Amino acid sequence: MSERPKKKKRLRAIDAPFVALGPSGVAIRDRLKNLTIADDRVLRLIGDHLGTLASLDLKARCADGSDHDSEKWAARKQRLTSESSSRWAGSITKATHDQWALSRRCQLAHMETLEAGVRMLMHRLSQPLGDRGTKWAAGGYRSKGEWFHKSRRLHILQHRLERARTDREDGRVHVVRGGRRLLGTRHNLDKAQLTEHEWRQRWEAERWFLAADGESGKRFGNETIRLTPDGEVSIKLPAPLAHLANSEHGRYILASKVTFAHRGHEWRDRIDSNRAVAYRIHLDVARGRWYLTASWQRPVVTTIPLETARANGMVGVDTNADHFATYRLDRHGNPVGEPHRFSYDLSGSADHRDAQIRHAITRVLHWAKSCGVAAIALEDLDFTAEKTREKHGRKKRFRQLISGMPTGKLKARLISMAAEAGLSIVAVDPAYTSQWGNQHWQKPLVSPRRTMSRHDAAGIAIGRRALGHPIRRRTAPPSHDQSDRVGHRTVQAEPGVRGREETRPPATERAHDARTRTGTTRGTRETSAPKTVRDARNAGTWVQDPLLIID
Repeated sequence: MSERPKKKKRLRAIDAPFVALGPSGVAIRDRLKNLTIADDRVLRLIGDHLGTLASLDLKARCADGSDHDSEKWAARKQRLTSESSSRWAGSITKATHDQWALSRRCQLAHMETLEAGVRMLMHRLSQPLGDRGTKWAAGGYRSKGEWFHKSRRLHILQHRLERARTDREDGRVHVVRGGRRLLGTRHNLDKAQLTEHEWRQRWEAERWFLAADGESGKRFGNETIRLTPDGEVSIKLPAPLAHLANSEHGRYILASKVTFAHRGHEWRDRIDSNRAVAYRIHLDVARGRWYLTASWQRPVVTTIPLETARANGMVGVDTNADHFATYRLDRHGNPVGEPHRFSYDLSGSADHRDAQIRHAITRVLHWAKSCGVAAIALEDLDFTAEKTREKHGRKKRFRQLISGMPTGKLKARLISMAAEAGLSIVAVDPAYTSQWGNQHWQKPLVSPRRTMSRHDAAGIAIGRRALGHPIRRRTAPPSHDQSDRVGHRTVQAEPGVRGREETRPPATERAHDARTRTGTTRGTRETSAPKTVRDARNAGTWVQDPLLIID
């Protein structure tokens, strides 16, 4: 029985590294302390009233579908103005439009996931039973029973895909104010360890609306929710609640004073110059605390050129399910020092996971600053097409692993925090970094006092790719003999060095002769004189005497 010939592995094209753009906005938060009972009651009434208007406006927007235009937007805003105010109506309609647009983008992503699942199922169902497949294509299913269940799932996914396409063509989206996850929690209160009353409080608080967009040129940058430099918070009451005002012009002043400890000077500079600042007030039901969030846009942070980011070397970061594996590299791509690992725990609540990520990123940034580098290399990860069970089949733990890695949120958080630390982020293609890092770097760097993991080697591969160097340490040795007639074997030189991949001088040439011709004899030591006559140097020159020529 002849063996199947080994097929050469086909590598996909690798994208060039690039410097990621910095953050385009700022958000800071502070707690509303020392609120009175009357303040709490007014905030709840305002949130409930505006939340009802926001729900009705979202329903009207979804009914318009793809036929929505500026005239219908103006009509919706006009209907809301009589029940609130012109500025409240503008904030509500803008939030509604943003939520509808987000739902459309999520709908498209869901369709792409369904299409990928359908393609994989159709391919595997067309293969013979028991076919193991190859590295490039999946094989068939193991048994008739599995084939039957997968054929049923194919019809289910095709039905879902057809329904999603119909919804998209009709401009229909499915939106839940308050969140679909919290809505589903209502049917699993025991698992969530909540009573019906506690769930109801959270549900109502999530559906409130207490957000106002800023407006440049107005007093302190916002007329609806106004925050003065001394921390006084006042709210423009909607028309039906105007009788609750405790100040002139239908405004209600809270007893709390706000002082932003983080970025307070930036916020104060904006309101002193009457530039737009958006505010949002929300209630943390679990803690029973009110918070105020201020946010504003700013020009995108100017990124440094890629060559400038590479000047002092780089720190390569490999993202894993429970830690960052980092390694420092100099500008030539050589690893420096020891590998560093920064652990985090992604189990537990969302707040706990977010705090763990922030703490780990902070430690990475502090260490990178101490190394003197100007940039951090990070993989441009996207597991959108990798989470389907149709692709990975029985690998449930692997699917849970990649689903639990918050790649999008982690990248956004790292870019934002790195910009404040004065560091840039260089995003690289993640293709083959773990495989080639393990192949070329893990074993050579192991020593009696150093342990190298596959993830540490991947950090080196990521850093070298960001620096513009190949991941491999050496090219293949010469194919003819042990001389260098084939060419250079090293790839440690910089990509811009001239002659990096050119052939070396012939093997018969002496080193001192080469130095003499290139003018590099200064500061060098000549080799000792040879002991054989054949190799002895001849200092004279041969000249043909014309007198010896015989006609």
